[in-house]
This record gives sequence, C-alpha cells and structure tokens, in this order.
Amino acid sequence: MRLSTVRTPSGATAAASHDGDVWRRLPADNLSTLIEGHRLEAIDHLAGAPLPDATLALPLPHPGKVICCGLNYADHVVETGRDLPSHPTLFAKYADTLIGPGEDIVLPHGLEVDWEAELAVVVGETIRGVDVEQARAAIAGYTVANDISVRDWQRRTLQWFQGKAWDRTTPVGPVVVTPDELDPVAGLDVVCRINGEERQRASTGTLVFDSATLLAYISTFTTLRAGDLVLTGTPGGVGMGMTPPTFLASGDHVETEIPGIGTLNNVVRFVN
Repeated sequence: MRLSTVRTPSGATAAASHDGDVWRRLPADNLSTLIEGHRLEAIDHLAGAPLPDATLALPLPHPGKVICCGLNYADHVVETGRDLPSHPTLFAKYADTLIGPGEDIVLPHGLEVDWEAELAVVVGETIRGVDVEQARAAIAGYTVANDISVRDWQRRTLQWFQGKAWDRTTPVGPVVVTPDELDPVAGLDVVCRINGEERQRASTGTLVFDSATLLAYISTFTTLRAGDLVLTGTPGGVGMGMTPPTFLASGDHVETEIPGIGTLNNVVRFVN
C-alpha cells in the first residue's frame, strides 16, 4: 500500500492511498492524523472517492517526534574518521524542519550545506520498552528523507543539533510504503544525486542498526507513537567527506531516491 498526503486543486489537503493511476481520499486531512487514529490494517478499507489532479505534499506534516540516527553505514563512519559505533548515535529534529516533494530548501547565504540521503521509518503504534520483533510489528511504513545538514554550525560544538534542525530543510516523501511491499533488511538502494550527478548509493542491507533495532532501542528511553518518524542514517558520499569538501550552492538540484518508494526533487535557494 502506498499512502501520502495530497493537495487538491482547491488548496486543501487530504490523506490518500494510491490505487492504480489515481489517489483515493482517506478520512483525514493528512496522513499524520490518519495514522494517529487508525491501525494500518484498517486503512486499506477506508479509501473513498478519487482525487483528480491531486499533487503530492509532505506526507507526515506533524510527527510528534523526529529522531535521527547518525553514523549507521560503515562507509560513512570511515569517511568521518570514527570507529564503528557500539550503540546508535541519535539526535532529534522538530516537525518544523520537514518539507515535502518539490519544495525548496531555503537557507541564508554563507552556510556550508551538505546532503544526506536516508531511509525513514514511520511508527504505526505506541511502543515503549519493546523488543526487536515487537518493534518490527509496529512499523507502519517507510519513506525517503534527506537530512540536509549545515556543517559549519554542526561543527561549533560536539552536539550536532544546531546543524541539523534548521527550519524547512529536511525533505520527506514522496509517499509512505507499507512493510508488506518492501523489506529494508533485504536491501534497498539509497541514492542521492546533485544536479544529476550521483553522489551516494548504498544498500539498507548494510545498516549497522536496522529499522526494528533502532525502534526497539529508542523505545527503551522514550515512548514512540503512531506517526513518529525515525531517520536511519546516511551512507558514504556526503560533501564534507570529499577532497576538497564540497557543499551545496544556490540553485543546486537535490534528488533523493529509494527505488520501490520514490524520488524527492528539491532545489536549494540561498537568500539574504
């Protein structure tokens, strides 16, 4: 099942499921609200009228928590000069950081802005202190994200938060795909292209901590609820790891793809 939030020609939004070539309305204004109120196995039976001329919006506009894992692909750990972690390296974002497919990444001039293509996991039910199998059963689906990072701010302290939580800088989407349709443990390609040039490609099968392991670990210290979002980390190939380090410029086109889920297309805009 492929789910998202769509925008109708009137400007209103609706949760929707994809049925062939059309989106069908689901009983909520957006997918966040829908997942908070319905178990996934019931959603497929709720699809209603077609939504002609609908366009994709940010699928999950108000997750209660956005938790991210860094240093979760061995090649990316190596390019940052660190040892493989014994525990997940976690940080948080706010919902304010998220944007949808086709939206611009707008930031002030003069920043060192980097790309980080990622698989994101959508939580489908409340979990606290669960084991890995319980965590796996609580996954509502998977989507694509790019943890756009402001590296010069990230380097200011040992804590990454201030380089990771700039408003409206994290593309997510274009859809959420349910676990019955794909398996990240078996391996999904995570790809990032900048102006058409491939910069990142790796398989989720090589994650140090897979999706269910991350959810179980996080649930040990904080409650995860339906609609929360967990970003699983980025592979090697980021700009700060290049020689010399290379960062995004105004007008650059950032393309983030996971085959089987979809592609995000976003443009960087630097403003005064």
